[in-house]
Amino acid sequence: MRVGAFVLAAQFPGQGPGEALHRAVRTAEVAEEAGLDSVWVAEHHFVPYGVCPSAVTLAALMLGRTRRLRVGTAVSVLPSAHPVALGEQAALLHLTSEGRFSLGVGRGGPWVDLEVFGGGLDAYENRFPEDLDLLRRWLAEPRVGVAGAEAGARYGFREVAVVPRPSEALHGDGTGPELIVACTSPASVRLAAERGLPMLLGMHCGDEDKAAMVELWRRTARAAGRCPEAGHVSAGVCQLADRTADARETLLKAMPGWLKQGLDAHVTVDGRVRAMRDPVAYTELLCDLHPVGTPELAADRLAVTSERTGITRFALLTEGSGDLAATEENLRRLGAEVVPRLG
Repeated sequence: MRVGAFVLAAQFPGQGPGEALHRAVRTAEVAEEAGLDSVWVAEHHFVPYGVCPSAVTLAALMLGRTRRLRVGTAVSVLPSAHPVALGEQAALLHLTSEGRFSLGVGRGGPWVDLEVFGGGLDAYENRFPEDLDLLRRWLAEPRVGVAGAEAGARYGFREVAVVPRPSEALHGDGTGPELIVACTSPASVRLAAERGLPMLLGMHCGDEDKAAMVELWRRTARAAGRCPEAGHVSAGVCQLADRTADARETLLKAMPGWLKQGLDAHVTVDGRVRAMRDPVAYTELLCDLHPVGTPELAADRLAVTSERTGITRFALLTEGSGDLAATEENLRRLGAEVVPRLG
């Protein structure tokens, strides 16, 4: 079982973005010291929910600050990026980190980002499979081109060389960076499975939902001639304390304020009404679903989730207190008191 940290770079009430980003970078440094497997970096635009606007850029800094840790994006928002530009960045980080980078991509939401970056609703609603396939080609082929009139393709360009080639790893393994897809619906599960790509499953889902998504992925992958197993990643929340009540209290004091200001700041690109979760009820749900409590309880919950879903990789939000010192202690306890119990 591989346990890592999920970094939102959350800006809590009364904090500035610099404080949130410093805590994010320290999360990677302390995660490596604590013996965790990985760090996964989120990307958001124009909202304090998360103040990292470029997951690949922050991932590059974290890779430079660490020597062993795997660093992934969770996720880079594909409708707001050119697949070739993102593929070039992924290749660069894969090669310079000697294979420690994972590229997670997702569809994002119908937010104003689509207007600012020019993708529009079409990129969000219809073009994600096309963009994903172009990205996959860039990570696998020596030369790539797209005919402009090719079935109404979003992008069109003459054939160009892929430089640097992500498969030219220093160890000569002939593979590029891991590519993983955020999945929130049956359609996205089938999309990932048909391409044999592992899933990143959100922290709002419980074991039953995640088990169903994994089973759908397996059936679809098998039907598509793909291997029915993959290294899926389950996102969650982790807060440790000597008493479970204290761990829950820490999150219930800090997270609702952050969730309210962060979720309320989202603006839809077309004015559609989006129902946002109740911040207190959502925090309570996360406490119920995930390893929030004593180290013993946390280890048990992770083991049960793995048994129920078949997932063995975890990305756990450890900054839910909003405090740097508490986040560092949480990471160290996760590495010292939870991970060893998992075997």
